Amino acid sequence: MELIKNPGFVILGLCGFIFLISGLIQLKFPPKDINSLYGYRTKSSMKSKEAWNFAQKYAARISIRAGLIMIVLAIYSLMFPVISNDSQVWVSLAIIFISVGILIFLTEKKLKQNYYNK
Repeated sequence: MELIKNPGFVILGLCGFIFLISGLIQLKFPPKDINSLYGYRTKSSMKSKEAWNFAQKYAARISIRAGLIMIVLAIYSLMFPVISNDSQVWVSLAIIFISVGILIFLTEKKLKQNYYNK
């Protein structure tokens, strides 16, 4: 199977699917109370109930978008394999780490704007 031999498709596809599903679950069933087990958990999101509720929805939406982008990139890497398999692994991992960084950066920036910069 060509699908399994393409690491860009496998890595980005699976991680994109995980981002998408986890974002949808978090959006549909957000944690009701501040906790240390489930949800978007940072010091700023856990400072107040309002910030917590906002961060859950905001981070879930970004996670869904990141997952969709990763899935599109996975399909693209399958259709147009322009780099070697080893390079696809590193590029895929970089995309995943950048996605997580963007999710945290944007959520923290929005929390700071809405709740802690008044």
